[in-house]
Amino acid sequence: MTLEEQIKLTVEGCGVALYDITNIRENDNNIFRIYITSPDGINLDKCEEVSRMIAPILDINEPMRGKYFLEVSSPGIERKLKTLEHMKASVGELIKGKEYSTEKFDGKLISVDDEKNCTFEDSDGDTFTINYDDILSASTYYNF
Repeated sequence: MTLEEQIKLTVEGCGVALYDITNIRENDNNIFRIYITSPDGINLDKCEEVSRMIAPILDINEPMRGKYFLEVSSPGIERKLKTLEHMKASVGELIKGKEYSTEKFDGKLISVDDEKNCTFEDSDGDTFTINYDDILSASTYYNF
């Protein structure tokens, strides 16, 4: 079983879902960041619970060589959409992104069908469709 599979099982055992795992370097610190989600939202207590449950796994299977910090958090209101499942879970939200053809797009995600076609509504109320396989990057955004 891979480290990611072990983390996913542990996270699900805490009653939430694994959204993403990233390894980053910030201010000369290595950070192993785990993002979790739940339909009811994520609070600090849940992040702490997941962190406590995952720490022993990481003691055995170090995710990064040397010293690192473990962070567990919600992916936030503005988050990257890295998988088709992320896209499907974001129906009804505002999305901006870039296609492989370098065309930029933004709009409200209306639907994602079985053929991976993502249908959006732009600010004028017009709809357009992009196949998920043609999307280079995408993220949710919020108009403040």
